[in-house]
Amino acid sequence: MSEKAEAVYSAIEEASGLLDIAFPRDKVRSVLDAFGEGVSEESLVVLAMAGGERHRGDIDYNFTVPIEAGDPYETAVREGWIEKTDHPVARIIPEILDNCAVTFYGIECGVVGGFKKTYIFFPLDDLGDLSVLASLPSMPKSLAQHARTFTELGLEKRVSIVGIDYTKKTVNIYFMAGGLTEETVLSVLHDTDLPEPSTPELLEFVQNSFSIYPTFRYDSPQIDRICFSVVSPNPESYPTTLFPEISDFAKKAPYEYDGARVLVYGETISREEEYHKLAVYFRRPASFWNNLPLAATFEKLVAAWRAEQ
Repeated sequence: MSEKAEAVYSAIEEASGLLDIAFPRDKVRSVLDAFGEGVSEESLVVLAMAGGERHRGDIDYNFTVPIEAGDPYETAVREGWIEKTDHPVARIIPEILDNCAVTFYGIECGVVGGFKKTYIFFPLDDLGDLSVLASLPSMPKSLAQHARTFTELGLEKRVSIVGIDYTKKTVNIYFMAGGLTEETVLSVLHDTDLPEPSTPELLEFVQNSFSIYPTFRYDSPQIDRICFSVVSPNPESYPTTLFPEISDFAKKAPYEYDGARVLVYGETISREEEYHKLAVYFRRPASFWNNLPLAATFEKLVAAWRAEQ
C-alpha cells in the first residue's frame, strides 16, 4: 500500500472509532490494495455517515481513482466483492465512456458492508447532458420518464456524477444545483411524488443545496428518493438535533488540508422515511478543489461562520 493510501486507511480507522464501529482491518486494506497506486495524493477522499437507528452500524468511505485504473465494476467482480451480472446496470459505465467526456472514477465502500457503488465523474467544463444519459440503452427507463422535471429546473446539462449500485440495481444522477427556492424544492418533490421536508427549518436549509441527486430504479417508474446536499464549515449548522452523532462526527472527523473541514450535509427524502447524512472531505486535491465552483462558495461560508464566532 502506498503512503497516500496508508493515510486513507488510517483516516478510515480513526473515523470508525468515532462511531464505535468495529474496524475490519483486512477488509478495508484489501479494497485499497486492489486499486494500488490509484489511491494517491490526487484522490478525492470522503468519509460519510448517516444518523438514526436504522442507519447506524457502518461508515462509508469514498475515493476517486484515474480512468486508467480500469472500470471499478470489473475490479469488484475480480476481487469477489460482487457477482458478475448480465443486468443492464453492469453496462452503464462502458456506454458513458462511449458517449461522454469523463475525468475519473469513484468507489464507495462501507467499512462493515464492503463494496457498494461506483461513480463516474464528468469534467467541470463539460458536464454531463441528461438527454444523452437518458438515451443510453442500459439506463433505467425512469430516468427518461422524469427528465422533464430536471430540465425545467435548468439542470439538463448540469450532471456532475453518475452513481451506480450494482447490488440494489439503482442509479444516482448528481445535478450541480444552486440558487434553489422554496418553490423549486417543493416543485421537484411534488413532481416526483415525494413528501416535503418534515420541518420548515429543513425546507429552508435544503434551498442552500449545491447538489441534488435522485435515485432511479429499474423495477419502478417512480424516483426512489432524492438527496439534497448542503456544504458548510459549521458542525452545528444542520437544523435538527435528532442525531447528535452527526454534529460530533462533524467536529472530530479526520482531514488533511488546511483550514476548516468541508462538511456536506445530506437531507434524503423517500416515501418511507426522511434521513440525515454527513460527509466530510478527508482529502481534497488542489487539481480538483481549486477548479470547483463550490470552493469559492465554501470560503465565503467559512468567512461568515468565523465572523459569528
